Amino acid sequence: MIQKLRIVLADDEALIRLDLREMLTEAGHEIVGEAADGQEAVRLAQELRPDIVIMDVKMPVMDGLAAAQQITEAEIAPVLLLTAYSQQDIVARATEAGVIAYLVKPVREQQLFPAVEVAVSRFRAWQELGRELDELKESLATRKLVDRAKGILMAAHHMTEQEAYRKMQQFSMAKRISLKKLAEEIIAADEKYKK
Repeated sequence: MIQKLRIVLADDEALIRLDLREMLTEAGHEIVGEAADGQEAVRLAQELRPDIVIMDVKMPVMDGLAAAQQITEAEIAPVLLLTAYSQQDIVARATEAGVIAYLVKPVREQQLFPAVEVAVSRFRAWQELGRELDELKESLATRKLVDRAKGILMAAHHMTEQEAYRKMQQFSMAKRISLKKLAEEIIAADEKYKK
């Protein structure tokens, strides 16, 4: 089993919340919030930033699917959906809402814990992919700026690409600024000069 998790439970049936709370706390997890409707579940998730939200589909005020969509779009936590129904339309809507896993009631321990573990693991892997994508985008943007700045130096000072890059590296280290920042300054100075 994975480490102790902070969990928000959302189900309009208090007895189901009680059963889930007992199963989860006995396994060493912490229930940080409970909700009887989807709107309250979203509020608790935003406020408490749990490791996972376990939520029923059919709830008053806002159903679990709409709440799950808000929680997953905000990238707060993975949602494990509970449903008394295994109809294909519910599964399709859950997938569209970004739900990582779902269980059909009644929930049993031998189903609950693997589903929780899978949901948390998938969510963390998805977050890591997002971070890697952001880093790649940043790296590409920096490279484009550096290439543009090298081109400016090459044209202005009749340098080779290697010489321009070496000069930029030396200047960036001497001034203790990033290559990206230096490239932005070179481009800005060139645009100002051209006006």
